[in-house]
Amino acid sequence: MGFNDYEYKRPNLEEFIKESNKLMESIGTDKSFEEELKAILKYKELEDELSSMVTIASIRNSINTKDEFYEQEQEFFDENLPMLGEISNIYLNKLLSSKNRKLLEKEFGSLLFVQAEVMRKTFKPEIILDLQEENKLQTKYSKLTAGAEINFEGNIYNLSQMSPFTQDKDRDRRKKASLAVSKFFKDNQDEIDEIYDQMIKVRTTIAHKLGYKNFVQLAYDRLGRTDYTEKEVANYRKQIMEYVVPVVTELTNKKAKRLGIENPQSYDLALSFTSGNPTPKGDRAWQVDKAQKMYSEMSNETKEFFNFMLDNDLLELDSKPGKSGGGYCTYIPKYEAPFIFANFNGTSHDVDVLTHEAGHAFQVYQSRGLISEYRWPTMEAAEIHSMSMEFLAWPWIDMFFKEDTEKYKYDHLSGAVNFLPYGALVDHFQHEVYNNPNLSKEERRKVWRSLEKEYLPFKKYDEDDFLQNGGFWFRQSHIFTGPFYYIDYTLAQVCAFQYWTSSREDFKKAFESYLSLCKLGGSKSFVGLIEAVNLINPFKDNSISEILKPINKYLNSVDDTKL
Repeated sequence: MGFNDYEYKRPNLEEFIKESNKLMESIGTDKSFEEELKAILKYKELEDELSSMVTIASIRNSINTKDEFYEQEQEFFDENLPMLGEISNIYLNKLLSSKNRKLLEKEFGSLLFVQAEVMRKTFKPEIILDLQEENKLQTKYSKLTAGAEINFEGNIYNLSQMSPFTQDKDRDRRKKASLAVSKFFKDNQDEIDEIYDQMIKVRTTIAHKLGYKNFVQLAYDRLGRTDYTEKEVANYRKQIMEYVVPVVTELTNKKAKRLGIENPQSYDLALSFTSGNPTPKGDRAWQVDKAQKMYSEMSNETKEFFNFMLDNDLLELDSKPGKSGGGYCTYIPKYEAPFIFANFNGTSHDVDVLTHEAGHAFQVYQSRGLISEYRWPTMEAAEIHSMSMEFLAWPWIDMFFKEDTEKYKYDHLSGAVNFLPYGALVDHFQHEVYNNPNLSKEERRKVWRSLEKEYLPFKKYDEDDFLQNGGFWFRQSHIFTGPFYYIDYTLAQVCAFQYWTSSREDFKKAFESYLSLCKLGGSKSFVGLIEAVNLINPFKDNSISEILKPINKYLNSVDDTKL
């Protein structure tokens, strides 16, 4: 049965609430452990059925944001799902007060209860209307950017389709493409500014109603972060500033030199080589065929997984009008099916996103038998699987890039290092914004540009006044739809670097460690997971410096002028 055959039916939320409330009578009461466990598992089944319908509707809406039926379904969920938070809160309170808690902890593990303590702080019935408004604002931003129609060289393109032009070998064309993208955001500046302004207001209101000082800690709690705080993240960003920014500045200067550009502008940074960036040597179908061969050879587990994805049409990869931008992996519990969504555009990003999202999908496929709370780890841990899979693909990467293989490897690895300061910048910006929620729209743009000069001192916008005035963050969807979910990528990246190093020394041993990590799902916290597979904790002082040593050695050994 393929994805198109998956049945969608709008859930009867009244029936869901009624059945859930009945089950709550057997949880956290005087019932026996066996009766309570049975009720919990039945409640999890109800959640899975509901989650499946929500996910199918969301996927089909993102595939075609102009489909009126699924647009209405998305609006229905935006409006009604927040009201179910009360059921979840009742469940968490009952779970935590259960007389059978010790036996339940033995059954499920203690993390479920640690996270429940955190999650129950994030909801009260008083915030339902505010949650509905937050959902609507997120959908409004996504719809606005998905509907971008950029006039370039006589044709109309969406944001994803503009990427190849912004990486063009011809500098003038690259510049014009970048300015065309900026023009879209500049033309919509007032609306995007207002959307974000309202987001900050409603999220701060929610935080205050829940008893938080501001939205920052609430965001951490929503993300299930249980073993580090804002303080540890700030120290981690400090390591990036100290150890990574100088390396990235040097890599950028080397790039400018090999490109022969004396005063590189921001639009030059998307191009890595005078001969052009590495590109996959075939279309989407060809790349999927190569990926199937790669995963068939990588391991029995990856072979089974990727064949399942193909057999069930769980890859949605082509870029097309009306389709949401970006890429993601999600999971449909009813069919035990991961789903990969992407926007191929003919650049090396196609291979990156395919392997990246396959890493997410492979992880949840391995942990699909766990209870819903443990199928996915928290975000920063989940990104380890995806980013590591990008590196585990290296022994087969020549199938995709052929004569561009060495160019791709250098670009991929250096690009991963280059990303760290930007990821820290996005996180730092959000901390400033939500710690100072009364900043004006103009002040927020100034904060971005000021921080950008610290983390990315080499970025110049001499010919783009919109970006010069601090507008780049408008295109970073995570800031709008996944607040504080971005430092996660950098934390995962430095963990993935360790799999890059170990896989080059002993691929089989590295993959076994990776597989063990996938099977653990979210049964441990971020720090607990990396300790379980003996990865270095990136929060520890000087850890970033140590992790980067073999990376820098490799990059310095490559004569980039010959690529």
